[in-house]
Order: sequence, then structure tokens, then C-alpha cells
Amino acid sequence: MSKIQKKKTNGSDILDFIRDKSYRPMRVRELARSVHISEDEYPAFRRQIKKLLDDGDLVMLKRNRIGLPDAMGLMTGVISITKAGPGYCQCDNRDEEVFISPHHLLTAFNGDRVLVRLLPEVNHRGKCSGEVIKILERRLSEIVGTFQHGRSNDYLVPDTRSVNRNINILRGRTKGAQSGEKVVIKLAGWDNPYLNPDGEVIERLGYPDDPGVDMLAIIRKYQLPEDFPGDVEEEAGRVVEGWEEEIVRRPDLTGLTTFTIDPVDARDHDDAVSIKRLDGGWRLGVHIADVSHFVRPQTNLDREAIKRGTSVYFPDRVIPMLPEELSNDVCSLKPNRRRLTYSIFIDFDSHGRVRNYELTLGVIKSRAKLSYEEVQDFFDGKSVSDRFEQLADDLAEMRRLAAVLLERRREAGSLDFDLPEAKIILDEHGNVIEIGNRVRRESHRVVEEFMLAANRQVAYHFVHLAQPTLYRVHDRPNLEKLEAFSYLLSKLGYRFPVSATMPAKDFSRLLETAKGKPEEELVNELLLRSMAKAVYQPGNIGHFGLAFNHYLHFTSPIRRYPDLLVHRLLKMLHGGRYPAKFSQKIGPMLVTAGKQSSEMERRAMEAERDAVRAKQVAYMAGQVGSEYDGIISGVVTFGFFVRLIGPECDGLIRASALDDDYYRFDEANYQMVGARKGRIFRLGDKVRVGVMRVNKEAREIDLFLVASARDTEKVAGKKPKAQKKRRK
Repeated sequence: MSKIQKKKTNGSDILDFIRDKSYRPMRVRELARSVHISEDEYPAFRRQIKKLLDDGDLVMLKRNRIGLPDAMGLMTGVISITKAGPGYCQCDNRDEEVFISPHHLLTAFNGDRVLVRLLPEVNHRGKCSGEVIKILERRLSEIVGTFQHGRSNDYLVPDTRSVNRNINILRGRTKGAQSGEKVVIKLAGWDNPYLNPDGEVIERLGYPDDPGVDMLAIIRKYQLPEDFPGDVEEEAGRVVEGWEEEIVRRPDLTGLTTFTIDPVDARDHDDAVSIKRLDGGWRLGVHIADVSHFVRPQTNLDREAIKRGTSVYFPDRVIPMLPEELSNDVCSLKPNRRRLTYSIFIDFDSHGRVRNYELTLGVIKSRAKLSYEEVQDFFDGKSVSDRFEQLADDLAEMRRLAAVLLERRREAGSLDFDLPEAKIILDEHGNVIEIGNRVRRESHRVVEEFMLAANRQVAYHFVHLAQPTLYRVHDRPNLEKLEAFSYLLSKLGYRFPVSATMPAKDFSRLLETAKGKPEEELVNELLLRSMAKAVYQPGNIGHFGLAFNHYLHFTSPIRRYPDLLVHRLLKMLHGGRYPAKFSQKIGPMLVTAGKQSSEMERRAMEAERDAVRAKQVAYMAGQVGSEYDGIISGVVTFGFFVRLIGPECDGLIRASALDDDYYRFDEANYQMVGARKGRIFRLGDKVRVGVMRVNKEAREIDLFLVASARDTEKVAGKKPKAQKKRRK
């Protein structure tokens, strides 16, 4: 076979041949003859065709002919299934999502890669509709849930709501599980949508109320790795041996006054800062742990790090990206210890404009480990420890510079979402003793501004040199989502016209308008939901939310793989260019790393939210009968959700629990309306509620209404009744 003919057995070349305009659908044997495949090569060719069919790159047509999916109205993509039942498929070659009704899901689970056939009809929101005709790749092979004994067979009730079928447990494959236990099952297959899938128990986790079972179930649900493989731990032990020898090869920055500012319970310190007052400005130093010195490409450590993608933070533990020998020791910028860094110095003028910058490897010795709370006390003029005396001038200058940078960023239209972060305090057994929100203080903002500045400047460095890297990008919002957001805002009394080209500054002004108002948190959350998700990719489209033309992640290589990769790429630059051989392969490598990192980030965020919700629900289970103030955060056909003030979690008031009238969902105005009295519950309303019941298994909090800020509710054509009279 000639060189050209041999290439035709490659998958990409087969696809190129089929994409040619002259191609017509053929059977496999006919296709083989067309590309001159001999009898000896035919088995390999057939295997390649099967792989392309399995991956969805090709489809089998009538009379066993091979064709392209898009030429037949078919598309491949990843499906997301909502709690309500329908799915939405983000197809590979289509910007708009395809709506999949529940009876057209076939046997798809949330996150599966599927082959979809487009249908002629659209759904009630005007979305293109389709049906799943083939499952190309299962995202879930293992499912966590509650084991139950049934009359005729045992089964699993999945924790994952997007898996809306019980799983039949194969006879003799229960591992002795008892009713009510949390277990992990492995799917044995599911081809018939009219029957429940089968599976077998592979791990018993314990009963839901047993200590640690709630977090363990979430770890298994998201298939998060707990322990590091032995070869990775062994390699981590080796790479830290003799690392101090590198100190003498690097510029000595230990004379600088550097220090870390982190949460009080932080154990891994990625970044330290320094500052120097200049004539008409400042020199900011951001010093980042040089993890890339220890974690080299194509090693066991590297493969495990990119597999994990990021550290995952639960209320009771951290699942780190790197072994503790690195993350909590030699890579952590501990006080009074020499540590290897990749440092960036940025010179700012008095208006926060960059005058110059320098990137350098170095060695620092942090003078102190400060917490956000301590620094805030210093800013507020409260009494602090003696060690602040030597840092007082530096902290004051940092405060001034951060204020200038923040104001400059706001003027450019950068969005400053001020959403609460859950704060959960546990006892030694993992039981919740207090829940609430972490307060975002000025000390947090100082560090945020410096990290943003460093990340932005490193991105500029690559742009200036015209060398590829892995950017952190944030696309502008989808117009359809913006229109939905604008509509919801109108129900809160805001007029906010939108367009596909509106600048970030318009959104920034909106957030400022809502600042300090009761609905501020809700406006922030609704806007965030309407935004595109930030991702990692080599294509630089800027960061819409930050209003930056270029941005990447450089400052957290201990806990994020993209930062580690960026450090490596900086080291690869010689004379402002990559080596020729490396330049040839960097493109595909960045695409792969970007997709993996983005996916692992999404998984970590979902798991962290799930873990917080589990602890919130566990706490609220002991608060049945307690009353709280709240704000209506969502209205649906069966009731409305309330964000509780105090415990800072959401609960549901079902329409059936409103016993003073029959209520209907007014979708046009996003509100519940009483049929007889006209009483209204709408988005943003303040209410007083009580905890009725808590379902820890389903993680649901049911509330009852005590009083409403609209107890002077409007009745059509009548003046509002007085609150006192209405309560009689």
C-alpha cells in the first residue's frame, strides 16, 4: 500500500474522505474499496470505522450505509438533564442548545455524550427540539444512593436527581447491604428506556446519620479521588530531596518584606506579597510558589495533578491536587522559611496604570503569616499583635494601591459580584454547630486586586510576545439569557434593556444601583446565572466579567493545574519564543489541558455546593419549628423558594401549604396569586417563615408562612387592608 493509501486507515483521513463533496453514503466494504484498502488491511479499517461510529463521528444509515451525522440532521453533544425532567444538549457544532423532552431522552443520564436527531417542532420557549437516538459515552458508571429491599427485588434510589430512575440490584450482588444504607453501585447496562437499569453494589458507605457518611457519599457521587496512588506518593517524596540546592542558583529576594494573607485555617500558601513606594506610584511584588520546579511534565505527579485538575474544598476536609509533602510543606510559603517562587514585580503610577513589569524566578522568606481577620482589624484601627509594627507601613501602602486598582477596574466596567460564601462550623465529629456566611472584607479585596493584577500582567506578557498559552476566558452573555434576566429584573422594579453588544459597564452600574438594597444579593445571583461560564482555552477572547482584554491563572499552582501549566510555559520561553519542536505540539496540548481543567473545575464546584447543602440541611433538621426572616428567591408552579437570613440557605413554601386561598402561578409576572383575595407573592418579597419539615435524603427544606411584608396585600380595585385587621 502506498503512503497515501496507508493514511486512509487513519480516522481523521477517513472523515476527510467522507466529508468530500463527491462522497455518497456507502457500505463499509464499498468505502474500503474506494480508499484502496486491501484484504489484509480490511480488519483494521473496519475497527477504525466501528470506533468512528461509537464516537458519533459517523452514523449508520439505512441499508447499512455510512454517513456524516450533520448531513442527516444528527448531532453529537453532551446532555444536561434538569431536575424537572427535560434535557438540553449542547451540540458540538451548534451554538444553541437543543431541547430534549423527557420521553425523548432514551436512556441518557446527565452528562452523557449522545447522538441527537433534530425534530421539526420547537418547545414552548422557541428552542429547537430533538431526540436522543444513541448513547455514545456514559459519564456515570457508578451511582451513589440509598439501598432498599423491595417485594420482588432490591433497588437503589439514586442521590443524583438527574438520574430519575431507580436502579434494580442484580440478585446476589448486594454485598449484604441493608435497607436505608448509602451504597455505591456499578451500572450493569441500560438499553431499554421502558425498564429500569440494572446494577450491582460495589461499596457500602453506612447509614446516612453515621459520622462522615454524608461527605463520603458526595465524594463517591462525583468520583473524587481521595488517596494518592503509591507511585505518586513515592515520587513526591523523591522530588523534595535536596531541593535546597536550587536556592543558590536563583536571585535572592529574601531581603524583601514579604508576607502571606490567607484564611485563618489555611495550610497551603500559594502567594506572598511585597510593596515599595515609588515616586508617583508603587512597586507591587506578587510571589507565587514555584510548584513547577517539583512537578515536571509527563511524571506520575503531573498525570495525577491534571487528572484531578483542582483541589476540592469541603466543610470538613480538603481533597488536594498535590500530595501534602508538596502542598503543605516545600511548596507552601511558610513564614521564616526559604521558598522557591516565580515572582512578578509590577510598577504602577498613582492612577493604577502599569509603567513596567518584571518576571523572575527567585527565593523569598516570608516575614509573617497573616489572616484576613487580623489585617481587617489593623485596617479598622483595632488592637493587633506586635508583629504588625514592622508591617504597618507596607499594609497601609497596599491598602492605598488596592483602592486605586479597584476603582480603576470598576471604571472599566469590571463586575464585582458580592455573593455570600457559606461558613460552616463543625465539631470534632463533623456535626454542624453553626452556619452562616463568610463576610467579604476589605482585607479580602486587597489580596484579590493584587492577584487579578498579577494574572492580567502575565497574560499580557504572552500576548506581547505573541506566544500561545492557556487563558482564562469569559464570553459575553447569551442574548436569550440576558432577555430572561431583564424580564426577572422588571419584576423587582428595575428597568434594564439588554442587547447582544452591551458592555460590561452596564452590568456594573446595575450592581451599584442594587447595592445596599434588600434585593442586592438576589440581583447579583440572577445576573451571575445569566452569564456564560468562564473556561480555560488557548483562544484569547478576553474576560467579559472582569472587562479585561487578556487574563489567565498564574497565582495558585498548588491548587489549580492551569496555573502550574502557565508557570511551565513561562520557563519554556527563551528569547521570547518557545523552542521550535515544542511550538509544533503546544496547540493540541493546550486544547486538551483546557478542556480537562474546565471540566474538573465544574465537577469541584458542583461537589462543593452539594457538600455545603448537605451540612446546611443537616443543621436545619434540628431547627424544625424555628422562625426566620427571608426573601423570595424563586417562584415556580408549585410554590416559591425563600432565602433564609441567618442560616443563609434556601427552603420551599409549597402552594399546598398556603391555606388561606387557592394560589396559581402567574408565569408572565413571575408570581403566585391568590384566586379569591388576590394576595401576591413575588420575587424579592420579604417574608417571615418557619421550618416545617426537613428531608435530609432529598436535601429539601419545607417552610411555612408566618407573615409577609405584603400582608397589606393588594386586592384588585381595593385599597390594601391593614395588617392588624387582616390577621383577625
